[in-house]
Amino acid sequence: MIILRSKLINMKNLLIINFLIFSYSVIAQDGKPQDYLSSEFHEGRREALREKMPSNSVAVFFANPVRNRANDVDYVYHQDPDFYYLTGYKEPHAVLVIFSEEQKSNNGEDYDEMLYVQERNPQAEMWTGYRLGVEGAKKDLGFNTVYNGKEFLNNKIDFSEFESVLHKPFFNDYRDSRDPADLASLVMTFKNQVHINEIQNNSRGSLGVEVKQEEGPTKTVNIDTESLKTYMGELRQIKLPEEMKLLKKAVRISAMGQIEVMKAMHPGMSEAEVQGLHEYVYKKYGSEYEGYPSIVGAGNNGCVLHYIENNKTKLEQDLVLMDLGAEYHGYTADVTRTIPANGKYNTEQRAIYDLVYKAQEAGIAAAVVGNNSSDTHKAGQEIINQGLYELGIISSPDAQHMYFPHGTSHHIGLDVHDLNTRGSYQSNMVITVEPGIYIPEGSDCDEKWWGIAVRIEDDILITENGPVNLSAEAPRKAQEIEAMMRKPSVFDNLKLPELN
Repeated sequence: MIILRSKLINMKNLLIINFLIFSYSVIAQDGKPQDYLSSEFHEGRREALREKMPSNSVAVFFANPVRNRANDVDYVYHQDPDFYYLTGYKEPHAVLVIFSEEQKSNNGEDYDEMLYVQERNPQAEMWTGYRLGVEGAKKDLGFNTVYNGKEFLNNKIDFSEFESVLHKPFFNDYRDSRDPADLASLVMTFKNQVHINEIQNNSRGSLGVEVKQEEGPTKTVNIDTESLKTYMGELRQIKLPEEMKLLKKAVRISAMGQIEVMKAMHPGMSEAEVQGLHEYVYKKYGSEYEGYPSIVGAGNNGCVLHYIENNKTKLEQDLVLMDLGAEYHGYTADVTRTIPANGKYNTEQRAIYDLVYKAQEAGIAAAVVGNNSSDTHKAGQEIINQGLYELGIISSPDAQHMYFPHGTSHHIGLDVHDLNTRGSYQSNMVITVEPGIYIPEGSDCDEKWWGIAVRIEDDILITENGPVNLSAEAPRKAQEIEAMMRKPSVFDNLKLPELN
């Protein structure tokens, strides 16, 4: 990896850099996917939010921070989902301001939103990639009023003139860099304008903050840190057709990963190798990222619900719980299959697997308009409790236990646990149905059940005509999984040199 060192750049070098950046900006779009959300989609989402905002209010959104991995290496940047939903902008150090009604500038122009973006910088772009800048944001994102981020530092917005100033709570998880218009500076500017102190940052609900002016009477800024979560949940929980295209593709990619790994699986593989095969399939189909850290737990490791170490070197005869999801253009799937490393469920594994499958079938059947997450959970939980009792693992169907310790459903979308209002299911919501049974070593039951962990998870579209399983392409029935595992794999002849 090249390490950036500060040095003077003469005029000749600067001209070369500018030429390279210009050339890159011209060809940047060539060969790239053309199925991103449209600027019209994002504009429509801003208008939908504006309709929910109180009269004479303003909403302020900040881009996600750049997060440090170690020393001078950062994690791959990922935009705040709300910010992306409303703008399509993927870069850091940005601010979006949305007004409930049109405003008038000093020169008489009308506007109802402003976007502040990273400034074009040839030297920086040579290291970290092309930036849209002001003109790019206007052209590609469809905004009319766009400024460089540094102009937010001296913006003339008088927030005390609005009945409500809406923003999301600050968590202060960003670093202050040498860039005078970085996220730290943008946030600090806003805090100073509305006089938010560190104690108020962690407060919930609406705040009335007195703002002392240099001259004249004291004004009050009415800050609301709760309503945006509700408004954005109401919008994002219902998927529009343009979103569904991307989400369905993410789900299909994830299902294909499960299928290909089923065919490739053998006892000599490691958890990390299984993870790598899934993620290779994702990349092959154009997925940019994983929607969350990949979970590959063999045997007792599967009893850890969010197990991400994935460091067991041999799968042997274990069940392998594989909870992974591809992210495609921002939208993430969430699909889990649990399969036998040797291709055949033993008696105990099959008994637990079939019980979870039966519970999932009941949960999916309950995923209908008017029901809610407690309905899908209850449908599966009753079957699991009765089944565990009949297998002698618990003393009665009403016995308290930790063998099914989590909920059954959550929304998916731009987040793997997507924003929603926790209300009844509505048409065009997409949820998971994921019952599971986990019997860790040392449990209060016969040892033959120890180390068995099974979760089956599918992504379900709620429709007026009943639930649609978007990830059904990946086999779920035990016998279908065993049949798939007998098929030849494209990875069968993948042999790498031994390393001593």
